[in-house]
Amino acid sequence: MSRKHERVSREPVNDGRRRFLRTAAIAGSALASAPLLARSDPEAYGVAPRYLHEPAKGSMMFDHDHGPHEHDRIELPGAPDDVEYREFDLSFDLVEHELLPGVKMPAFAFNGQVPGPVFRVQENDWIKVNVTNNTEEMHTIHWHGVDLIYTMDGVPMVSHDPAHPGETLVYRFQARPHGTRFYHCHWGTPLHMMSALHGAFIIDSPDDPIRKEFPYTRDYVLMLESFDVEFTRRHINELLEGMKQVNQLMHQGRLSHVTHGFFKRYQDFVQAIEDGWRPPYTRGNAPRDHIVPNFFAINGKSYPATLGTHGHLRIRRGEYIRIRLINGGMADHHMHLHGHQFWKVAEDGNPLPQPIRLNTVPVTPGKTVDIIVYGDNPGFWDFHDHKEIHSRNNGIYPGGMITMLEYEDMGDPPYVPSTSVNQ
Repeated sequence: MSRKHERVSREPVNDGRRRFLRTAAIAGSALASAPLLARSDPEAYGVAPRYLHEPAKGSMMFDHDHGPHEHDRIELPGAPDDVEYREFDLSFDLVEHELLPGVKMPAFAFNGQVPGPVFRVQENDWIKVNVTNNTEEMHTIHWHGVDLIYTMDGVPMVSHDPAHPGETLVYRFQARPHGTRFYHCHWGTPLHMMSALHGAFIIDSPDDPIRKEFPYTRDYVLMLESFDVEFTRRHINELLEGMKQVNQLMHQGRLSHVTHGFFKRYQDFVQAIEDGWRPPYTRGNAPRDHIVPNFFAINGKSYPATLGTHGHLRIRRGEYIRIRLINGGMADHHMHLHGHQFWKVAEDGNPLPQPIRLNTVPVTPGKTVDIIVYGDNPGFWDFHDHKEIHSRNNGIYPGGMITMLEYEDMGDPPYVPSTSVNQ
């Protein structure tokens, strides 16, 4: 049973979503933007506009034993039925995303936004997420760093089958342990995760030792991202064309588990090769290109777009703020704050037994790091990736992963920053 249905979706994208891919411009890196910028008070929490997607009907899925069948909504097994769930709606979409003015890229996106919406729940809440696939590709959700029922873990063909076009998967699990977690697609992970299928999952607790030691009043979430825009554009185009053929074969009943590359057991895979089937990685046309990110972002925007409305961090003298850094991309980042020594208080969502005093903190792929900043040095301060190749837009400095910490109570500052896009 559900006690609350919380819609976290945006307006649905239109059916012309493929046409832009052929002409999409190169995209850039990103910094703190409204969808993920959050404060601890509910009114200031920057969640996206909400819209409920109706699940599509009548798509097809291949059953390993019985062939293709119609499907619509899949209740993943293993969760209890006798608890109260907080219920959310989510969707997989394909969008054209603007990283900064003049720079756009195709992206898979949760609820039509980059990054996906923030989930904010209490520790031990039971969560129900209805996620509908509005794309022509398959997807799953992995709840990164959450200790849940294995059938909800989102690893395709290990935890459950992926969501095919038009299908709704229903995830049900308990939110634990508390801390900074995130979620991302685990199907075709290099492309899907890198092209923006990720979002923050914050599990709060009244017993959080960090808040007790550092009584912070604002709580910011920064998703660190890396994009190879040309790779993404090219592979999404190829993927859509391939999935079009796959979907036609499904509807015609001509797709087998072998041609699709799905096997129940490793021995079945070996037998298929002995029977003459060729795995795609042995074929002459297997892709040999490398992913080389050329744009870096925080919360879907690149500098100077990171300094737009609600785009940078604010603080007052005598105030503690918490900044949750989540690396949803494929590059290492070394986030450096000018003018301050901050405390590293959590890693992978888990509070550290002893906070560490730093001014630069590494955040490697898949990691989350929480820091506390105390307002003791008024001014305008750079907060950026000190691996400076990530502070560029397609090789042009400054750009990418740069934002600012701004004191709101300076009065009449002696110097006010301007915007530079080519040094």
